[in-house]
This record gives sequence, C-alpha cells and structure tokens, in this order.
Amino acid sequence: MNVSPNEPFQIIYSLYFHEYLGDLFESFVVQKNEAGKLTYKHQNISSKNAKEFTAGLDEKDFKLIKLIENIQQDIVYNKFNNKKIKQADFFLRVFNKEKGDETLQRLIEEYLDRIKTEILPLLFGKEVFIMGNDGEPAWKKIEVNDNPATILFHFMRNEENTHYFPTIKHEGVKIDFQFNNSQLITKHPAWLLVSEEKIIQFEKNMDGNKIKPFLNKKFIVVPKSVEDDYYKKFITQIVQNYDVHAKGFVIKDEFLDPRPVLSFKELEESQGNLFDASQPVDTEVGKIVFDLSFDYGEFKFPADNNTGNSVKMEKIDDNFIFHKVKRKTEWEKDVINRLNDTGLGIRYGRCSMPISRAFGWISSFRDQFEKEGFIIRQQGTGQKKYFIGHSSISIEVKENNDWFDIYAIVKFGNYEIPFLKLRNLIIKNKREFELPNGEIAVIPEEWLTKYNDILSFSEEHGEDESLMLKKYHLALVQELEQDGISKVSLNKKLQKLNEFENIDDYELPLGFKGELRNYQKAGYNWMRFLNEYNFGGCLADDMGLGKTVQTLALLQHRKEKSMEEKIRKTSLLVMPTSLVYNWENEAAKFCPTLKIFTYTGTYRDKDVTQFQDYDLILTSYGIVRLDSETLKNFKFDYIILDESQSIKNPNSHISAAVNELKSYHRLILTGTPIENSTLDLWSQMSFVNDGLLGTYKYFKKHYLKPIEKLKDEEKVKKLYSIIKPFILRRNKEQVLTELPPKIEQVMYCEMTEEQEKKYEEVKSHYRNMILDQMELEGIGKSQFTLLQGLTKLRLIANHPKMEDEEYAHKSGKMREVVNTLENALAEHHKVLIFSQFVKHLQLFKSRLDKKEIKYTYLDGSTKNRQEQVDEFQNNDEVRVFLISLKAGGLGLNLTKADYVFILDPWWNPAIESQAVDRAHRMGQKNVVHTYKFITKKTVEEKILKMQAAKQQLARDLISTEDSFVKSLSKEDIRELLG
Repeated sequence: MNVSPNEPFQIIYSLYFHEYLGDLFESFVVQKNEAGKLTYKHQNISSKNAKEFTAGLDEKDFKLIKLIENIQQDIVYNKFNNKKIKQADFFLRVFNKEKGDETLQRLIEEYLDRIKTEILPLLFGKEVFIMGNDGEPAWKKIEVNDNPATILFHFMRNEENTHYFPTIKHEGVKIDFQFNNSQLITKHPAWLLVSEEKIIQFEKNMDGNKIKPFLNKKFIVVPKSVEDDYYKKFITQIVQNYDVHAKGFVIKDEFLDPRPVLSFKELEESQGNLFDASQPVDTEVGKIVFDLSFDYGEFKFPADNNTGNSVKMEKIDDNFIFHKVKRKTEWEKDVINRLNDTGLGIRYGRCSMPISRAFGWISSFRDQFEKEGFIIRQQGTGQKKYFIGHSSISIEVKENNDWFDIYAIVKFGNYEIPFLKLRNLIIKNKREFELPNGEIAVIPEEWLTKYNDILSFSEEHGEDESLMLKKYHLALVQELEQDGISKVSLNKKLQKLNEFENIDDYELPLGFKGELRNYQKAGYNWMRFLNEYNFGGCLADDMGLGKTVQTLALLQHRKEKSMEEKIRKTSLLVMPTSLVYNWENEAAKFCPTLKIFTYTGTYRDKDVTQFQDYDLILTSYGIVRLDSETLKNFKFDYIILDESQSIKNPNSHISAAVNELKSYHRLILTGTPIENSTLDLWSQMSFVNDGLLGTYKYFKKHYLKPIEKLKDEEKVKKLYSIIKPFILRRNKEQVLTELPPKIEQVMYCEMTEEQEKKYEEVKSHYRNMILDQMELEGIGKSQFTLLQGLTKLRLIANHPKMEDEEYAHKSGKMREVVNTLENALAEHHKVLIFSQFVKHLQLFKSRLDKKEIKYTYLDGSTKNRQEQVDEFQNNDEVRVFLISLKAGGLGLNLTKADYVFILDPWWNPAIESQAVDRAHRMGQKNVVHTYKFITKKTVEEKILKMQAAKQQLARDLISTEDSFVKSLSKEDIRELLG
C-alpha cells in the first residue's frame, strides 16, 4: 500500500521478533489522516526511496534507515554466507537447535548487537512501535528513553546457601521487569524492553547476560557446596563492576597509591594466549614477553583490566572479605602511554618482541623508568639469568687504499667483548652469549639495525682485530658518521660521490661529434668519476633522455685513453636484439672513429681473438647466453648491459652467463631498474659492484622481505642510501623543461547489458570457487584459480568476445574507445593504441580494416619492427599504431604520435609510463594526451584503487599478474571479487 509523499505522513520505527535473528527494527512511512492520526496505509522506507520523503525526514532518520537496512535478513545472509545455498536453508542450518553452527550464531549476534547499539541512541525522540502479529507496524507505541537506568545486585548469605537478585531503578523509580514480557534488545551492552512499554539503557555498559536469567526468575540460589568457586569467579566480578548490597560477607573499599611493575620472561613454545581470547596466540620462540602490572600496597593487578575498581577476595575461616581497590585509571593510562611512546607497544597489559629488540629497549630506558619509581625485573627463577645492565659500542673507521678499516669496542657492564666475536654471532643469527659471570647478554636490536650491513658486508682483516669494508660501501660509513656514533675519516674527493653536484667536470673526448645537454654532460662526468675509483654504475635515466649518447661519450673517451697508453681497450655492449641496429646508427653518428664489430648472426666467427682489433663489440643477450663459454676467455675493458632488466632474475641462464664474463669495469643502462620486485635491484647492482648488496640469501632476508612483505620504509631508505652513489636516475620533468606537457585522463566505460550479465556470471562462479578453496586450503593454494579468474574478468571487461568467441553482442569499452579514436583522427592526430592482450589488438585490427583506416602493428611476433616504426613516423597517411604493451616498451621512438590510448590497466603503472614515453620524449613538439580506459564496476576499477593503497613504499614493486596475486590478502581478494 503506497504512501503519497505529497500528503501528510509520519516516519516510524517498528520493533519485531525474527525467528532466528531475535529483535530487529524496520522503518516505515505511514500516511496521516485529516486529524493528523496515523492510518493503516503504510510502506517500507529504505535508502532507495527515502529521497521521495525528504520533507518529513531529518539527518538522524537517514542514518537510521541505512543502519536498519544492515540488520535485515537478506543482508545478514549475504554477509555471513559464502556457499551456494538458499536463504531459508542457510538459517535453518545455522540455527538448528541440535546441530547448529554455534560459532556463526555468535558472530551474527555480535554483528547485530553492534548495529543495534548504534540504532538505539538515534531513536531518542522518534516514533517507535512494537509490530503487531499481523504485520501492522504501529501496533503499540513504546518509548526509547535516553536516561540510563541503574542496577543493584543483592546478595544474602546464610549458613546453607547464598541467593541473589538484581533491582533496577530508572529515574529514581524501581522498575518491575520480571514475568511481564520484558526482553533484552541487545546484550553487549544491555538495552532492555520493559513490559512492552519502554526501552532503557544502563550505566556502566551493563552485560545483558547478567540480567537475562531474572526475566522469568525471582532469584538464583548458590548452594554451600559450590560457594568458594562461585564467590571467587562470579561474585568477585560483580563486586568489581557493579553496585552490590551484601549481607553475610564484607566489601571493603581500599584507597592506596600504586607503583608500576614491568616484568619480563622468555616466551616458551607451549605458553598459551598472551592476550585476551579475541587476540591471536603468539607462540614464536625467541621472544621476550613483558607484563605490566600495578602494585596497590599488597594488592597486585594486571594492567589489562582497569574498569576503575579491582577486587581481591580473601577468605578468613568461614568469612569472605572483598577488597575493592579504587584504581587510578587516568594515571595508569598515562603510564602505559609513556611506555608505548618508547616503542614498547603494551596492549592488554602485555607485549612481546624479539629478544634482541627487547634488551635493546631495556638498555635504553631502564635507568629512566627506575628513577620514576618503576620496578623492572625478570620473572621466574628456573630460566637463564639475563644481563640487564648498561651496554655500549664505539666504532672508528679509517680509509685505506682500496677499503675501509673498522675498529670497535663493545661493552656489557664492565666486560669488554671483541668486535669480531660479535660479528660472527650476528652472521650465525645468534643474539645471545654468556658473560664471565654466567649472565646471558643479548645483542640489542638497535645494534642489529645500525650495524648489520657493516658486519655482514665486511671481512676479517687477518692482521689485527679490525674488519675490512670495500669502498663502494661508502654510504654505510657515512651513515655511521652522521649518527655521531663513530669516528670516521674520509678524503674529500670520495665524499663527492654522494654529493653528485660537486663531481669534477671532465673534458669531452675530441672524437665525440655532437653536443651533450647539461644533464647529459653531468651523467658523463659521473661515469668518469666512477671509473677513477673502479666502481660500476647504473645509468637509469627516463626513456628518451639519451642514455645511449652519454654512454657513447664514455666509450669514445676510453678509446682515446687507450690510444694514449698505446694499448687497445675493447668494450662489450650487450642488448636486446631489436636494439643492435639503433646502437650501430647512433655510434656512427656520434663516434665515427669508434671501431665497431657486431657479433651476431647464425654464422658468426667465434674466435674471440678478433675482438682485440676493435674498440667496441655489439652483441645480444641471446648470443651471450649461447657463447658464454667462449666469451669468458676475453677480458674486456667495459661490459655494458643495455636494458639491464634482462638480467633481473639472478637464477636465469642469461644472468649466469653475463656474470661469468670478465672485465675491468661494468656499467648497466635501464629506464626501469625495478620491474617486478626489489630483487631486480640485487641482480643488476651485484653485476656492476659484486657484493654491494650482500649475498642473494642475505638480501632476500634483510631487504626483500622487509620492503615487500612488511612495507618497512626504513629499509627502503637504507637500500636507497647504499645504491645512491652508483645509480643515476633523472626524469623528464627534472631535466627537459622544454618538453611539451603530458595530459592524462581516465575514461570510465559502462558495460553493455549483455556484457554485464556475462561478467556477473563469471564473477559469481569464480568468487564461490576461490572463497571455498581459500577457506579449505589457504590463500596460497587458491592463487592459480584467482589468477585464472582475474584474467577472465579482465578479458570480459575489455570485450566478452576475447573470452567467449560465440559472444555476439557489443562491448561498452570498445564503443568508448572507437568514439574517442574517431574524434582524434577527425582532428588529424596520430594515435598509439596499447594493450597487454594481443586478442584485444586483433579486434581493433579487424575494425580498422573494415573502416579502411591505415595503421601499423607490433606485437611479440612481429619481425619487421623498425619498418613498422618508420612507416608510422614518416607516412602521414598512417595515423594509428597498434602495439602490445610488452613488445612496445623498449627501443621505440614514436614522437609523431600525440595521443596514447591504454586499453587495459597494467599491474604496474611504470610499464604504462614506458608506453606513454614512446611519444613523450625528446623530439616531441606537441602536447601528449593519454587516455586510460577503465570499465566501471569491474575488477579493473578495483585493481586501480588497490594499487593506490599498496604503493606507499615504491610505485613499481608489482608488475606481473603472479607477483600481484601473491601480494593480496584475504581481505583484498574478497574486495576484488565483491
């Protein structure tokens, strides 16, 4: 029966009883008659139709309507069910009296209580009714009162038993709530419907379970036989939290001054839950547990339970005495906050942390807190005795010819420990050692953080008790100096390596034919400086900034230096096959005297002695992999890797092959030093400076996991400081101020009706399959299925025909892309169209053929890459270039294009940026417009949001489907498939 918003109406809230979910509310609008009375004409009101009745609703009503929707049966079903089962069957199974799911019942009750606890205060002053059995929403009016009631528990003990009961007062009047249809609306905290007349709340967050037994019972009797246990467990809790009137035992109020006690012990593997039942158990061995408690005179209380009072029960002969200690709540909170400000992290009165970090904390803060009256002590007598005195370390670093000498003194109390012993313990992953007095000293976490890299990267000197550190670990030494904890002496020239602007200016070689921009000349100077110290480097400038020309200037210098020394120095330049032609052309243009030999082709002469007649050997990664046994017999001046991300996988054949080659110097060139993960850096930086980032195993443990799994920003900063002197990266915004701007826009596309239906079918299928598999087998086992499902959903978001060849309908994205393309072509623009799916490009290829629009095409199978590029660049009639994202990311100069379309989002935005950089580079004279097409209400949109949330540490730690999927949590997966 519809209600007219144009005639008088009233919004009401109706309380009804649900067979399984208990007391719930519904919201209605009821038509009024001419006298302003409610009629029988009513209808449900929800967030979908609430705007029609805006004139009769206030802000609280809109909140109430939304909250009430969230406790209805269908919402509960969708929230707590992940299986294919009908609603009725779901509730029958969960709430079956004999075989019901008690855990799920509890979760549903907690959820409903939480929402109803938000609803009830908003009902103050609203029209609230009990619903009639016939569904009439305004059957009986009730009041929701905002004045809290008080409760008093009466205990009477005699020689035979104890019986007790509660009395409730509201606004000074005793409430009759027993045997009169009173019922609990919520339990945590309690809201009580009294005699079907009014709903009341309670002071002190009353637990409804304490009231429930008395709704239909006058009192409870506690037999003498169970008295001790009952008094200890139950009555103590009641005395602590509520007002009590007692006969037959004594309640004594105590007012005492407290003292904090922080005790610690080693966490044993068999120890139970450290925290309350809602917290996860932490049973990891190798940790210290801190317990905070407060001594109030002779009474001791844990810090996790402070409601303002704490009670200790004492039994003398047959008499019970309850000592009700008034706790200093705010003072205790201040103590916890001050401890947590120092990094302790107390929760629920406890915290645990690794042993080394725990004793680092004790070493740093024990004296301070003991002066303030704290007691800090080790628990128990059966455990080993830990040293908790003062510890210190002092370090001196001296520069030698090719390394740094490190001298150190370590003290624990009055004991001095050789630094080498400390190093060897840390490398063996040991944190404890025994002092001469039998106490166990623990290496503080702070030392591990500050000195771990120094200790791990250094070597024993052999002559004395000092350590030796290679010079390319300059950043670690400078960090010690900046912290003021070490005495460091460095020559001024070496210090310039971290002060890039102050590097000396070097003359360009005479045979270099061309001019370098200021930033390119700075890059040349940097490479010359590294050469003087025999350091390797990574030139990682943005695509299009001229890494090739800077490198050629260096190679020309090496040629001219070798002519001075009358010894030819041959360098090797390794690159993807597609770039060999480009290097030949650029070398002929800028360094015409450079004698070059191209070592490629099926019938190449594998005699490496011929190399000594040339200045530069050009070859590909494929040839190096095939001929590594031959090539390693020649020692080159420089080995230079272009697009060095090709060796990012340290376990690949090509990575092994290039590392076997011999040279005096090494250099790598890349626009994307990180593509998939931080591990890419290890492989490349270890190639140029062997040992710079430690061993593969060390790097994975101390950098890869903290950065990618734990999002440790300090580790990101530390890694950056180590590699900073040897990696030079400039972006276009920094150095090419004359480059036209780049305008980016996300184009959101609506799915067609048929496309949306197809998408929802596939999503529903994979959602149920993945969530079931995740619950049964864990998140790891579900990754393949998830990747498969995500790929299908992304294909459908583009065009369902890519996933189902029989699909005969249209695609919303295809329609949007075609419209945008037609507009661009009508204005005579040139357009690059990128997709990661070759199938997607094929669909556009067919459409362009039908429209007789000329285009060029490039994917991984294209043989004549350069011809396709030249055709697009030089032929004004060709205005579209279809390119697969992977195949088009390297070595392409497409400055004739001023529009770039990204048809589908890539996992890593850095890869998309490379695609855009094909057009937005030196030589571009027009503004470059980039359009990224995203299908709304699909996984594409959700991936974009998820990426933004996961890019706090580094933009480009994730790029492949596999690495993206491995980074997802259960919550992420539910969000993606929601």
